[in-house]
Amino acid sequence: MSNIIIRAIAASSLFLCLSAGVLAGEVKVMEGTDVRLQFIDKLSSGTAIEGQRFNLVLDEDVKVNGVVVVPRGSKAVGTVMTARKTGYMGKAGELNVLINYMLLGEQRIRLRASSGKEGEGRVGATVALTVLFGPLGLLKRGKDIEINPGTVIDAFVDETTILQTL
Repeated sequence: MSNIIIRAIAASSLFLCLSAGVLAGEVKVMEGTDVRLQFIDKLSSGTAIEGQRFNLVLDEDVKVNGVVVVPRGSKAVGTVMTARKTGYMGKAGELNVLINYMLLGEQRIRLRASSGKEGEGRVGATVALTVLFGPLGLLKRGKDIEINPGTVIDAFVDETTILQTL
């Protein structure tokens, strides 16, 4: 009798694995999957340097067929592409960042900031954070752009990625 129960449990487990797409230790995270990230580091156009890396974390679980494949809190990395300090005559600062990838263990999942599908143009994959002010006087300084820790941003998986599961 216990042998029948064990077989029933095994069959149920196999069905669940097949329906969740996690059999054989692999799962596909499809291109275009929405990913919500949260900034960990503070960035400012007044202090950031082009090429500087910064840290983010996954704000929500990434799920495939209802199964969590990348847990909330997983690390992500971005790069400062352009950083310009404020200037006189009301010239605002400029800060452009690129969201590079998120990590699942040692596996990298490439990300982008636009939601364009594979094969479509993805010009503007950087997130432009520029504030423009009108003429504020010849000696008045513009404002630096700042991204504070806790700021949430949407990104997207850049290409279909096969993840190794446990």
